[in-house]
Amino acid sequence: MVMELLFATRNAHKTEEVQTILGPQFKVNDLAAHPEIPHIAEIGRTFEENAILKAAAVSKQMPGFVVADDSGLEVDALGGAPGIYSARYAGENAIDREKIDKLLEELTRVGAIQGARRARFRCVLALGCGGEILGTFEGTVEGQISERPHGSRGFGYDPIFIPDGFDQTFGELAPAKKNQLSHRARALEKLRAFLGCYGFGGGGGGAPGAAPPGLPPGPPAALI
Repeated sequence: MVMELLFATRNAHKTEEVQTILGPQFKVNDLAAHPEIPHIAEIGRTFEENAILKAAAVSKQMPGFVVADDSGLEVDALGGAPGIYSARYAGENAIDREKIDKLLEELTRVGAIQGARRARFRCVLALGCGGEILGTFEGTVEGQISERPHGSRGFGYDPIFIPDGFDQTFGELAPAKKNQLSHRARALEKLRAFLGCYGFGGGGGGAPGAAPPGLPPGPPAALI
């Protein structure tokens, strides 16, 4: 049994990563085929608030389970920046390299030498259906910021983030290894366990088809 999820993004890299992490038990679609869904402004003060805003808004307009995320990089030496502004840290239309360059320049400005560049990626997922939020799921991965970019894999800040226990950046690690470690993978595993209680995804301990607290008595997602 395959469960369809609508991921509230038009970021093809993110959709591909989510599909890979969740595997063949799920079919992950996104908003690329739905231009009628307007951009949802991220006006929340936290990752969780932004994820909830998007999941609630999109699930009012689309059937089934909708998953929205907000995620970003928190650097201790910068007081947690770029945080919720990670995607637009160097401006609304900045490319990944421009965001990386801005971050490295800020670390140089505050004098953050190697060993004082602790950081983490944080992801919060919100699961919505019919405009209601059924749950939120958070994942983090700790590490440090390298002095310059390394590797061409991944996207965003991956080429400058070295996860704890490794000497390579996410931009250098094989995708399969990154998908075992990443903040998004850890949040998705919590989502999978939640849905497993509902009979999907192989997680949880409930009987198939039994709804977790707060979910309707039947599966609101399409099955294929």
